[in-house]
Amino acid sequence: MAFMRLGSKSEAFHREGQTWLCTTGLVSDVTIEVGDMKFHLHKFPLLSRSGLLEKLIEESSPDDGSVCVLSLDEIPGGGKTFELVTKFCYGVKIELTAFNVVSLRCAAEYLEMNGNYGEGNLVGMTETFLNEVFGNWTDSIKALQTCEEVIDYAEDLHIISRCVDSLAIKACADSSLFNWPVGGGKNVTSERNTDDESHLWNGISASGKMLQPTGEDWWFDDASFLTLPLFKRLITAIEGRGMKLENIAMAVMYYTRKHVPLMNRQVTMDEQVIETPTPSEAEQKAALEEIVGLLPSKKGVNPTKFLLRLLQTAMVLHASQSSRENLERRIGNQLDQAALVDLLIPNMGYSETLYDVECVLRMIEQFVSSSEQAGIVPSPCIIEEGHLVKDGSDLLTPTTLVATLVDGYLAEVAPDVNLKLAKFEAIAAAIPDYARPLDDGVYHAIDVYLKAHPWITDSEREHICRLMNCQKLSLEASTHAAQNERLPLRVIVQVLFFEQLRLRTSISGWFFVSENLDNTENPNGGNGGLLKPRGETVRERVSELEKECMHMKQDLQKLVRSKRSWKNFTRKLNFKKKSECCKPKDQATPAI
Repeated sequence: MAFMRLGSKSEAFHREGQTWLCTTGLVSDVTIEVGDMKFHLHKFPLLSRSGLLEKLIEESSPDDGSVCVLSLDEIPGGGKTFELVTKFCYGVKIELTAFNVVSLRCAAEYLEMNGNYGEGNLVGMTETFLNEVFGNWTDSIKALQTCEEVIDYAEDLHIISRCVDSLAIKACADSSLFNWPVGGGKNVTSERNTDDESHLWNGISASGKMLQPTGEDWWFDDASFLTLPLFKRLITAIEGRGMKLENIAMAVMYYTRKHVPLMNRQVTMDEQVIETPTPSEAEQKAALEEIVGLLPSKKGVNPTKFLLRLLQTAMVLHASQSSRENLERRIGNQLDQAALVDLLIPNMGYSETLYDVECVLRMIEQFVSSSEQAGIVPSPCIIEEGHLVKDGSDLLTPTTLVATLVDGYLAEVAPDVNLKLAKFEAIAAAIPDYARPLDDGVYHAIDVYLKAHPWITDSEREHICRLMNCQKLSLEASTHAAQNERLPLRVIVQVLFFEQLRLRTSISGWFFVSENLDNTENPNGGNGGLLKPRGETVRERVSELEKECMHMKQDLQKLVRSKRSWKNFTRKLNFKKKSECCKPKDQATPAI
């Protein structure tokens, strides 16, 4: 730690309550009031060092020779700093430290204690020491913290900008190449008799104690002790010097968890809760709104989990609408990186739903909009079950992830009896059709909704089922849907039809393969002894498919017997005529 002792005389003052008395033996001829404190001093030591005091003493000295009384309520640093100034004027030893040099420098400027009033005056002394402070990370942090007490004067003297620049240079450099001490923020709190902090970030022990900071995050903890305005200036300076945006985002996250402790109520057991004195909700709200604007704007730099947690906290604190919209937009742009559990945001508004579905819908719409603006809109195509089309599969990945996420979200919120059908449909329809390779997820969500809302009308059931494409259901989902009594009969018929169509296609494909094998590998006729096992395998598979088709026919017949309206639906869909085309070449399937 940098320090400097000035002066050589022994202690020449003593304090009585709020009064400071000089012990030189001479009668005091000037009294200076600084707030509640009074200093009984002598004119000559003061006016010989200070231009301001010289002028004030000259203007205020009474003609009768009585004690001159001055008021210096506006002196930077108050009575504590003026005490050090007074000692300096009397030649008493004072110690310059990173804690007092800023206020002393500002007070010296205010009192005009420059070279015109003696060589080695306080302005020059404090400037020299400040330059030493700026060469040390820990002392620079301490000095910057004290600028808050004399913010206007420190700004005018460019102390804040010089201090911030020195910190930014060090934060962007490799600390292992220099012998810079770290952990200055902790030293500040210990020297000011505050409680030690317990942190969890990179470099933590199993007991939760902070180890020596390492890597690129070594400066996060020190910076988190700064007030928000100073922290913003430091982050801006660091970003201007080219630090990776990921590191800046991590620093802002660290700061947020410390100064917006309401976020920590949502932290899981394996995450850190940073213990600090709890600020009021109004203070947390103001801090959160500032922090939102401080986060890097580049997509994907800020973890989506953190943004969602910050959004939920903003709702609890009733942060400004612009802050919430900013967070929703950021989250929507990278919604493919979100986890389902983080989307289950409790409803803080006047809606009766358990979760804030309106907020999630806006984020989904933002994702789709940003994807379309970026040109990530593949042409519609039919996707075979079990795999994606190779061409454009990379482009499909983000939208497919979001589609899966949304389907899972719908299944989670569907049991809410207060969730309106129109809102469910709006969320499901917000995802474009090409984003879902299979519709199993949306089918499951629809089924959960129908089960939780048995009172909806038949027309509403028909309407909600239009959200899924029966042709894009997997075999497992189709089997379930065919036996699902909650679905309208028209949907069940569609499911069975497309399943039969799929079976017909599979059977035709196997016959095609079998004929090609016979023609290619046995061109001269013969008995094909070597190919017989392959042919038998093909025929066995065809037989299995035919059995599956027969079972589906039997299920369909059960539905015919149980639902009187069956004939009307089959005539309307002309299903019997279409089903006849599903018969294999060598065996006719019984008509329905």
